[in-house]
Amino acid sequence: MPPDRLSAGAGMNRERATGCEGDAATLKGQRGLRRLRNALVYSLAGLRDAWRGEAAFRQEVALALPLLPLAVCLPVSGGERALLAGSVLLVLIVELLNSAIEATVDRVSLDRHPLARRAKDIGSAAVLLALLNAVLVWGCILAT
Repeated sequence: MPPDRLSAGAGMNRERATGCEGDAATLKGQRGLRRLRNALVYSLAGLRDAWRGEAAFRQEVALALPLLPLAVCLPVSGGERALLAGSVLLVLIVELLNSAIEATVDRVSLDRHPLARRAKDIGSAAVLLALLNAVLVWGCILAT
């Protein structure tokens, strides 16, 4: 059966399609404030895991720690301040996504495969572009 036909709506049991017990609503947890609390807990766990397991993330956080307060303190407009801080936060966001891609690829298989290499290289390229964007934004704003 093609992958797009593996949904429960295509007549296949969701447990068989996903390998998980229960339906999606059960897996997602509660509603309302409890759901927001769970999302916060999972997000903090993700940040903790990235901090513990990803040297690049630690390096980028070390770079962000002085840059974010500096962005707030510089005598620039509010829009420029947002661009400065946003460019730094974008680097962290893209690094987290890249780490998630790498972990997923490694979970699927540790074998060398052209598609695995491609996925990891594209994720790495995204981080590079985010870093270049931050340098460009900071350079343009500080040069004026």
